[in-house]
Amino acid sequence: MVDGPVAFVLGGGGVLGAVEVGMLRALFRAGFHPDLVVGTSIGAVNGALVAADPSDEVTDRLVRLWSSPEASEVYGDSVARQLRRFATRTHLHSPGPLRRLLEGALGADATFEGLAVPFRCCAASIERAAEHWFSSGPLVDAVLASASVPGLLPPAQIDGEHFIDGGIVNSIPIGEAVQQGAKRIFVLQVGRIERSLAPPRRPWEIAQVAFEVARRHRFAREMASLPDGVEVHVLPTGGLDPRDDSPWAYRDMAAVGRRISRAYIASRSYLAQVDGA
Repeated sequence: MVDGPVAFVLGGGGVLGAVEVGMLRALFRAGFHPDLVVGTSIGAVNGALVAADPSDEVTDRLVRLWSSPEASEVYGDSVARQLRRFATRTHLHSPGPLRRLLEGALGADATFEGLAVPFRCCAASIERAAEHWFSSGPLVDAVLASASVPGLLPPAQIDGEHFIDGGIVNSIPIGEAVQQGAKRIFVLQVGRIERSLAPPRRPWEIAQVAFEVARRHRFAREMASLPDGVEVHVLPTGGLDPRDDSPWAYRDMAAVGRRISRAYIASRSYLAQVDGA
């Protein structure tokens, strides 16, 4: 067992991020609590709530949040309305429902400074073509920027700069946790790295495969270059459904409960073998 600060690293993955709730429940019930929370995209959404309340009780709030009508409204527009909007804009959905969800869960005036433990979330700056880390100031704006998936939501504007989803530049940000001094890191990922990749066969699979190659390359590189004295645990999801790779999978809220339960059972079993549990 490695002594030192514990970090929870929550990766991106849209509605598949429900598995992170099951992982969090397993972590807290095994006795692990974070000294630092790092998140990207949906991991920033889940992670912000954890940083506000780093206890088992937050998992009940997250279950309710993921199952709420407000969560369904984030990508709830009809397909016809989406396509009409896409014909004249750069995105399918309004950011309003996600902002309302975040303000309801965190508070409209929430700040990083008011969280129980330090929290950092990643977004991609358009103007600088660079990774950007938010760690101070207004919380909701930063989380919304981190979760602004290109094509689905518009870029988020903060202080005159435009930001898109942090998964574009750093989908599973282990390196940031290391840089911030974490010695024991629990990685909450949505399961795509557990699955083998194959050449694309359909038009929409081309972008999916290209993105997966990029995100997995960085993840593998950061795992291979971990410094001595840092211990990393990548929690299992318990398996995904083939439908999770379809073009409209990001709208599928129906499987939330199953994803949470599978990830909890798999992660609980894994953590039973970890020193200190």
